[in-house]
Amino acid sequence: MTTWNDADLTSIGEAEELDLESERGDGTLRDPVTMWVVRAGDRLYVRSVKGIDGPWYRGTCSRHRGRVTAGGVRADVTFHDADPGEYADVDAAYRAKYGRYTSIVEHVLTEQARASTLRLEPR
Repeated sequence: MTTWNDADLTSIGEAEELDLESERGDGTLRDPVTMWVVRAGDRLYVRSVKGIDGPWYRGTCSRHRGRVTAGGVRADVTFHDADPGEYADVDAAYRAKYGRYTSIVEHVLTEQARASTLRLEPR
């Protein structure tokens, strides 16, 4: 596993939103999708409100690679399914960062959304 350097981890983790481009089977990148990103410990995570049926999530499954842009950082990444043991920390990070959006944040805390939790690792 490759780890984030402190500057990129902080910049991406503090960014309000992240643009994610997943890699197609032929190696080209899909159009960017804007989403929330959270930091839990020294790791970065994203989730699909629609769970594993979400179009952008399904796009990450073809090669488990892509690119993210947030907080002035542009990085090539791999997408890893988070372990269910990570969900509680990710839930807490979503509540802490986006809790002011009360009616929206609950959508990323459902079992459906949890199942799509991806850990972003630099490559």
